[in-house]
Amino acid sequence: MIRRLLLAGAALGLFATPALAADPLAATGRWSANTDGSAPTPPMGWNSWNAFNSDVDEEKVLASAQALLDTGLVKLGYRYVNIDDGWWLKRRQPDGRMLIRTDHFPSAATGRDPSFRPFTDRLHAMGLKAGIYSDIGRNSCGQIYTPDFKNQPEGTVAEREIGLYGHIDQDIALYFRDWNFDFIKVDACGIRGLPADAPRVRSGLYRALPPLVDMQSLGGSDIAGIRGLYQQVGGAIRRYAGDRPYVFSLCLWGAGDVRAWGKDVGNSSRTSDDIQPIWTRMLTNFDTVTHRALYAHPGSWNDPDMLFVGTGDFDTAHPVEARSHFSLWAMLNAPLIIGYDLRKLTPELLTIFGNADLVALNQDAAGNQAVLAYDSDDVQIFAKTLADGSKGVAIFNRTAAPTRAVLTADHLKLLPSADVRLHDLWSKADSRFRGETTLTLAPHETRVFRASGTRRLANGLYLSEQTGRVNPAVDGVATPQADPTIHHSPTPWGGTRGTGDHPQYGGWGGAEADRAPYGKLMRVAGREYDTGIGILANSRLEVRNQGFTRFSAQVGVNDSGQKAGKVTFEIWGDGRLLGRSPAMAFGTPAAPMQADVRGVAIVELVARASDGAIQPATWAEAALSR
Repeated sequence: MIRRLLLAGAALGLFATPALAADPLAATGRWSANTDGSAPTPPMGWNSWNAFNSDVDEEKVLASAQALLDTGLVKLGYRYVNIDDGWWLKRRQPDGRMLIRTDHFPSAATGRDPSFRPFTDRLHAMGLKAGIYSDIGRNSCGQIYTPDFKNQPEGTVAEREIGLYGHIDQDIALYFRDWNFDFIKVDACGIRGLPADAPRVRSGLYRALPPLVDMQSLGGSDIAGIRGLYQQVGGAIRRYAGDRPYVFSLCLWGAGDVRAWGKDVGNSSRTSDDIQPIWTRMLTNFDTVTHRALYAHPGSWNDPDMLFVGTGDFDTAHPVEARSHFSLWAMLNAPLIIGYDLRKLTPELLTIFGNADLVALNQDAAGNQAVLAYDSDDVQIFAKTLADGSKGVAIFNRTAAPTRAVLTADHLKLLPSADVRLHDLWSKADSRFRGETTLTLAPHETRVFRASGTRRLANGLYLSEQTGRVNPAVDGVATPQADPTIHHSPTPWGGTRGTGDHPQYGGWGGAEADRAPYGKLMRVAGREYDTGIGILANSRLEVRNQGFTRFSAQVGVNDSGQKAGKVTFEIWGDGRLLGRSPAMAFGTPAAPMQADVRGVAIVELVARASDGAIQPATWAEAALSR
């Protein structure tokens, strides 16, 4: 019944957005990725979960908040102080008001209606922001999957239903209007783990809620229903936060096709299951982000989960791994949310969290997530274009053996005939090269530089250099598939029980920078291209134009396609057709396209399947120039 009601709501337009228009390829002249809330750069701060799980209390949170001040981390941007699972006592009946565990948060003991307002007022007085946690279902992840954890909600079945389901408007009004929080993380275990045959449902501990999300099956997930619930939360936050800035963090772990719509709904979207302080698990989480550069923008970021620097394989005994973890999150514009008990912060860890050069890469105003310039199972090279025109570059040794890697000017889209200057963001050493340079990397090491040189495209930017301004509003993926390139690691909660960690995170085949769909080589009729946007036909890209006057590209069907099926390419500017190609077939050489975009705010690039067969469409050498 619940699923039928959600689908009926979608049919009635209760959850409608511009991205769900009747003709998704019709140019709108609008930017459809989320700009609500306050996340022009990735959020930074601290969260209680990795340090304390659900054993959280006021003293621990305030001590960590004070540490952000005392160490100067707040000056670098670490300002959100977020309470995760464990703060709630129960949902009072019959009025449904959420009650706080006041024995753990004594300042909340304000009478019959406990309030977090004294707590958030104190954080605000410290110059910080306050964050809270909930679940989109009736019950939290801790209740469903870790019932032995501390501080579980108490009382009757109804009193233990502390999630947002059925209470979205009531709870969000309480959290944002009354309690004055600035940030909310919304999990989704409650719409995943309580089918009628679940042991804790059969025992009478919780009510059944037919699952809307299936981690192992997109076909078994109610994508419209899931999205509709999160959209309701976003709408409620907009109503009750008023004019105050806020951050809405979606935690759906890459399930429910959130790859395609999370960027349109929230300020960050989890791309993976929970991170652990284990090197191989970090690789799993990291890999869920690396092919998604075009799905992150100012206002909405990819989130591979919180930092585990300071613990396990990333503790002070493993400084190389700790620096790599931090460097990779910084390069990929992941939220920099510390998960360490800051009461134990050491000088060594402070040099990592406090590396201002790495933080600057993450917080760069251009908002361009780094793009894979070279990819293998052993070594990867990532490059990102910064607001001042320089480049951030990271060379990552994934293996447990030392290795050598060649960095080229072409990786950075700089001229090989001119000097490329490198500033090492860890050692602070300066160097330069022409053409290419060879670097030696220790096991698990990431070398990170700020690079500058003579740009290959002197009077503009390739679209793959400005990923933060390119939005795949429709990416052509008709049947979402799990991504097979993500590292498969044993989970601490499952170990080697069962048959292994199967591919599960959806999104394979979506839009990519400098690659064709499915990670294929960008090549049309035998000619290779090292820059451009690869996307499936029946797609529409939105591009924010900032003062450029000309768009140009070489268009065609990628050689990874099939001999049947043609693609027509269109360029639109603020809703006006500026150019259209003939229908392009497999094996046809790429055709040049260009358009005058002087004064155009939104350029839209449409690739239409001319005769029904979906082909990989290539916008090679796509660029905006002056």
